[in-house]
Amino acid sequence: MNILLHICCGPCAIMPILRLQEEGHSLTGFFYNPNIHPLGEYLRRREGTRQVAERLGIPMIWATEPEDYAPDAWMAQAQARPEEAPGVPGKPGARCVFCLGLRLERAGGLAVGGFDAFSTSLLYSRRQSHDFIAGRGAESGREIPFLYRDFRRDWERGIRLSREWNIYRQQYCGCLFSEYDRHARDLSASNARLRKTAADRR
Repeated sequence: MNILLHICCGPCAIMPILRLQEEGHSLTGFFYNPNIHPLGEYLRRREGTRQVAERLGIPMIWATEPEDYAPDAWMAQAQARPEEAPGVPGKPGARCVFCLGLRLERAGGLAVGGFDAFSTSLLYSRRQSHDFIAGRGAESGREIPFLYRDFRRDWERGIRLSREWNIYRQQYCGCLFSEYDRHARDLSASNARLRKTAADRR
């Protein structure tokens, strides 16, 4: 099949590309990720994607129009969706539902007419809800099939190859909300230490 593969970043794309190529599919990558902030991070991930695509020999479609990366607009849309209570394993919050849906909708629409199916490298991540992605992918691809594969079994090999190839490896999902969540506990602990120090000096 001729498949459009939405790619979130270089490291996550390696094993989906290799596995789908092994199955005999023809692939075109699509980089569309308006959630990635700040801009320097976006450019690093896009460059990592370019390096992987070049190494593995797949053509790319790049979202390069000004509206394709508009942080103010994306943040306003994401912020308008109040987060659900944290601590629900495997269930994405409202902001993640919006973000994942936006990217899958765009990929599904782009695939119509030129491809037999579409998929996403998000299916490589152990941190994503595969049930949600599979369901939303099917909804997004009403006119074209969404190809589901579980690439998580290749997690360690993908990490090893990305390191061997010196592909930039990010430390957070992409948006500033996820980066904040990653360090929120450190901030809380730091605030407590500073309050204690200030109190001790009184």
